[in-house]
Amino acid sequence: MKRELGIARCGLACCLCSENIKCKGCGEDGFMELDWCKDAQWCENRKCCIAKDITSCFECGEKDCKKGLFKDKIKAVGFTEFARRYGKEALLDCLERNEKAGVVYHREGIMGDYDDFDDPEELISFIQSGKRPKA
Repeated sequence: MKRELGIARCGLACCLCSENIKCKGCGEDGFMELDWCKDAQWCENRKCCIAKDITSCFECGEKDCKKGLFKDKIKAVGFTEFARRYGKEALLDCLERNEKAGVVYHREGIMGDYDDFDDPEELISFIQSGKRPKA
């Protein structure tokens, strides 16, 4: 885990992402200068946060937002809501603990353990415990 990369504006975990070796996370340069990021110009969540002068979606009071990744990414919704409720550091702590226990964020070519959820509340419980509920 590269904790210094933190959490993206949309709630995704830059600190655990392995998609781009050159990536510095969305937090670099106060989120303004991201010329190394292929997604910076189209990211609706980034644009909205800049317009609202906040650093992350979890700081926004708008509930049930469907902008950007929140349209169809339960992981972004769940991670953002977790950080809203418990704080960004608590999210980072849980993600770090889960990674050490073998929970996979994602890797090139495979889905991660956080990706297979349909309900943000179930994802939040999984972040907290690192364990899936028994069926």
